[in-house]
Formats: sequence, C-alpha cells, structure tokens
Amino acid sequence: MTTTTDHTPESTPESTPGSTLESVPEPGPDSGQQAAVTAAAPPRPARLIHTGSTTEIPVHLLFRDDPDPAPLPLRPAVVGRREGTGEQPRLRRPAGEGPRPELCADPELVERPARVLPGAAGVVAGLCGVAGCLATSWWAGVLPPTVAGASGLASPAAGLGPAQWAAYTGAAALGLFGFGGLARGRTGRAWVLDLFGRYRGTVRRTGLLWVNPLLLRRLVDVRLRHWRSEPMQAAGRGGVALRVVVLVVWRVRDTARVTLGVEDHETYLRECVEAALLRVPVEEPGAGKGAMEAAQEALTRAVAQDTAPVGIEVFAVRPVRVEYAPEVAAAMHRRRIAALDAQHRASVLNAVVDSVEDTVTRLTVRGLVELDDYERKALVRDLTVAFCVGRSQTGP
Repeated sequence: MTTTTDHTPESTPESTPGSTLESVPEPGPDSGQQAAVTAAAPPRPARLIHTGSTTEIPVHLLFRDDPDPAPLPLRPAVVGRREGTGEQPRLRRPAGEGPRPELCADPELVERPARVLPGAAGVVAGLCGVAGCLATSWWAGVLPPTVAGASGLASPAAGLGPAQWAAYTGAAALGLFGFGGLARGRTGRAWVLDLFGRYRGTVRRTGLLWVNPLLLRRLVDVRLRHWRSEPMQAAGRGGVALRVVVLVVWRVRDTARVTLGVEDHETYLRECVEAALLRVPVEEPGAGKGAMEAAQEALTRAVAQDTAPVGIEVFAVRPVRVEYAPEVAAAMHRRRIAALDAQHRASVLNAVVDSVEDTVTRLTVRGLVELDDYERKALVRDLTVAFCVGRSQTGP
C-alpha cells in the first residue's frame, strides 16, 4: 500500500486569501448573480497530494492488531509483462544444482594379505592324518593279516569301541584339513578369501600353499589386461552422432573392492566407458592428431575417476575407430565432400590470383608494357580466365 505526500506547500487560489480577493470581479450589472452562485456552491476541499513522491507502508503494520496472521499462499514465480512495454513474462531462475556426488567406497573394504602357511605344512598334516588312521586300524585289529604280518607287530585286537572311533575321527579330520587346504598360487592370479560373508584377506603368493579349507576362495586375474569394445554410441563436439570403438588398458588394483564392492567389475567397467563416451565429446573422423590425443586423455581421466573407487586402475582409453552413425553417415559424407571441394576451390583461386599478380607485376616493373587502369583490368581478366582454364584441363 502506498500513499503520496508533499513536503513543500503549494499556494492555490482556494487557500490564499490574497489571491481570492484579487480574483473578485469588478462591480457590474451581473455581479449580483455571480455572487449568489458563488455563495450557493460548496467549498472546495484542500489538495492532499501535491507532488509525485511516494512512501511505502509495511504490510505488517496494517495487521498489527491480529496476534496470529494467516499465512498467505505463494504465487507462481512468474513475473507478468508490463503493460505497454512489450516485455515478455520472465521465469525465475531455479537454484543452481549442487555438484555431482562423488562415488565413495567402503573405507574398511581394503585389500590386505591373508594368513596362509607353506604347502609343506599341509602335506605333513595330511600324512599325519593318514598315519593316524593306520595306527587306529592296527589298534582296533582291523588291519588285513598280510599288512599286520608285514609290520611285525602284534595287534592288541581291542575292537572298534568309542575310543577307536574318536581316534578315527581326529585322524581323518587332520588328513582332510591337511590335504584339502593345499593350493597352488600362480603369477598374475590372486585369491580373495571369504569366511561366512566376511573378508579375510587376499593371497598373491605363488607356489604350493596351505589355505584354510573353510574359507571361500575367489580367483581374480590381476594381470594387465586390454579390452576392445564393439561400436558404442558417442557424440562429437557439434553434437553429431558417432560410433566409436575404444581400446581400454586396465588391471585390478584392489582385489577386495573388485570382488566384494561391485557385482561384476568387467560389466561395471564397460558401463563406465559407455557413460564417458556420452559425456566427453569425441573428435569426428578426419580430425588432427592433437585433437585425438586430447580426447583420449579426457576419456581416460573420466573412466579412471569412475572406476578407482571399486579397485580398477585404468591406464588408457583409446578410440581406435571413429565413424558416423548410420542415420547421419550419408549426410555427413556429402558435407565432408562439399567441404573438401570448397577447400580445393579456395586453394586453386589463391594460386591463380598469386600467378596473375606475379605476371602483371613483372610486366610492369621490367617496363615491357605500359598499362593504364582499363588495360590493366582487361589483362588481369584475361590472365585469370587463362590460368583457370589451364588448371581445369590439367586437373588438380
């Protein structure tokens, strides 16, 4: 709500007595009637608004008697156009979106070496279990007579009682644990050990090892690997649809995160490459070496940033084949031919102009001919036509 006030008084005929007296007409024949009309008319009210200055009154002062004012509904954030100005309605700009959340891995899920024993310990334990089974059989008197006679020891023939069965169980368990835990470590392979869903470590050692048979083993390839993709969708700098075949060089850096942090790390790598190709513009066919190297570095950084939290190390993402998508291939081929033709025509025209300029300059500098402006223009025209005809006949 606004009101208009005046800070400088203005003199008016109604408020200044002097002016009223001066405006009284001289006595005449109609002065009596004019005086009667003036006396009968109501007096004019004094002017309240004298200038164009305005003062705003806060809205809350109008409702200060109300202890709990009702909330006002918010209107749409659209500013209507001003009448007579031709201004279009303006939409309020939305608040800027925050930065893209970064992919964070589980800080506790980090590769660490597992506790394993040399393979000789497992072999010894297995042999001890076999020897225990044979000793228990001799104790119970169940060995064949030929084996008992060859040993030269008299069997006590105690029979199969609870003690014998307990001895059998212990010897068999020792043999199974000894031989069942034997494993052969190979170069470029690693085992991720898991016990009832809990990570217990990674084995990168080679040779004959003994690993707890109760642990679940998952074999992971930790060698340097490369993957050549099939044609994937991509976009050029101008938004042109492309099909790109990339060569990805990578390896597993953290076996724990690769195995337990993601369902399938190879599928995850493939999807990260596809997403990077859609985000990072790829140079169109025929681009220079520097532009292709810049696109390769940008792709490598994007894929490495997405795959690092899951334990994959990416060394390079190289586009090895770039071609236009089938739906735009024909149009882009025609556009490319037109650009090459225009470039060739421009080069031919530059060569012709240089040749004509050199010819005319030599003729005039050496004094072979003296030409005025008209003759010079005619000579330039004839030489240009001759050079163009000669180049068109000889070909590019």
